[in-house]
Amino acid sequence: MASGSKKVIFAALIGNTLISITKFAAAAYTGSSAMLSEGIHSLVDTGNQGLLLYGIKRASRPADEDFPFGYGKEIYFWSFIVAILIFALGGGISIYEGIKHLQNPEAISNPMINYIVLGLAMIFEGAAWWFAFKEFGRQKGKWGYIEAIQRAKDPSIFVVLFEDSAAMLGLVVAFVGVALSQATGILIFDSIASIVIGLILVGTSIWLAYETKGLLIGESANHSVVQEIKGILNQQASIEHVNEVLTMHMGPDFILANISVDFVDSETADSIESTIAVIDLAIKQKHPEIKRVFVEAEKRKSQLDRPA
Repeated sequence: MASGSKKVIFAALIGNTLISITKFAAAAYTGSSAMLSEGIHSLVDTGNQGLLLYGIKRASRPADEDFPFGYGKEIYFWSFIVAILIFALGGGISIYEGIKHLQNPEAISNPMINYIVLGLAMIFEGAAWWFAFKEFGRQKGKWGYIEAIQRAKDPSIFVVLFEDSAAMLGLVVAFVGVALSQATGILIFDSIASIVIGLILVGTSIWLAYETKGLLIGESANHSVVQEIKGILNQQASIEHVNEVLTMHMGPDFILANISVDFVDSETADSIESTIAVIDLAIKQKHPEIKRVFVEAEKRKSQLDRPA
C-alpha cells in the first residue's frame, strides 16, 4: 500500500479528532443543532479513518494456504464499511437531530462561539482536504478527476477526499444555518442546516458505496492494462490466436491475469513452455502490479464448433 495513502489518512485522523472535540464542546455550550451534527460528522470521519488504517494493515498480510492470493481485498471491504457508516451514523443521526430540533427549536446562545469553531474547523479541514487532493492529483496521472475516481483501484485516497469534501460543504451549511438563525430570529434555520448536512453525508456515502462495490466483488484491471497484455501476446510468433484475457484486482497493487490462447499446432511442449515463460516475464516487467499470470492453451471457439 502506498505510503501516501497512510499519510493522507493520518492527517485527516488527527485533524478530525481535534475538530470533533471542539465542535461537541461548542454544541454543548451554545445548543446549536447544526454544530451538533457537525460534531457527529467529524466523529464519524475520525472512526472511518481508523477503519481505513485497520484495513490497510489487514490488507498487507502475506498470502497463506487459506488465502493464496493474499488479503489485499480487505481494504475494499473496510472502505465499503466506511461508506455504510457515513450513511447510517453520519447522515442518519444528523437528519434525526435536525428533525428533533425542528419540532422543538431552541435559541442559540452565544453564536460567536460557533463562528469561531466553524472558522477554525474550515482551516483545519481545508488543510486536510488540500493534502488529500494533492495526493490524489499525484496518483491520478493524465486522467480527469471523475475518470480517475472511476478507474482508481486504491479507494483509501478518494474515500478521504470525499469525506473531506463533504466536511467542507457541511461546514459552509452549518455556518449559513447559524448565521440565518441569528440574523432573522427564525430558529428553524439551524435545524434545517442539520438536515441538509445529513443529506450531504447520505449522498456522499451512496457515491462511495457505488465506487467501492465493483472493487469488492472483483473488478478487472483498467482497459489499457488489458490491451497492453494482448499486445504482448500478439507479439509471440507461437501464438495463433488470443482467445481472452481475464483480469481481476485482488488488491490495489495486485492484479490476477488469466489468459487463454491458441498456440500454433506445430509448437512442441518445450516451445510452449518457453513462450509462457517469456509472456510471464514481459507482462510482469510491463506491469509490476500483475503478480500472478495463468496461461491456458485452448483452441479458439470457432475451431471447436466446426463439424468433424
